Amino acid sequence: RLVVSGRASVLPGGRVRLSCAASGSTSDYYGIGWVRLASEKEREGVACISMSGGSTNYADSVKGRFTVSGDNAAKTVFLLMNTLNPEDSGTYYCATTGKSNNTCSLDSSGMNDWGEGTLVTVSP
Repeated sequence: RLVVSGRASVLPGGRVRLSCAASGSTSDYYGIGWVRLASEKEREGVACISMSGGSTNYADSVKGRFTVSGDNAAKTVFLLMNTLNPEDSGTYYCATTGKSNNTCSLDSSGMNDWGEGTLVTVSP
């Protein structure tokens, strides 16, 4: 089970950190992915990390601004989002993900064990 925390409302240019805490065994999946759903937009996988921490992957829309990291001891994955803009607004989810092309997959259609989403709003 995955639990997301870090709901926020920030100004453009602001920063938000989300957490995704896992309970139970973490050995059954390759990694954790972050997915956002914005109104009138398709669901988008934005970042993911392998459970080993050795592999990360980012969508082009967030590359250079978002950083995904993990604390294996705490079974928690973090998504640090910098330089936010209104297009980053949406509900953010974490979910388990598999491997694709030697890294974690951003394909949300293949993700499982979705946590409840948390809303991030970026507006003036």
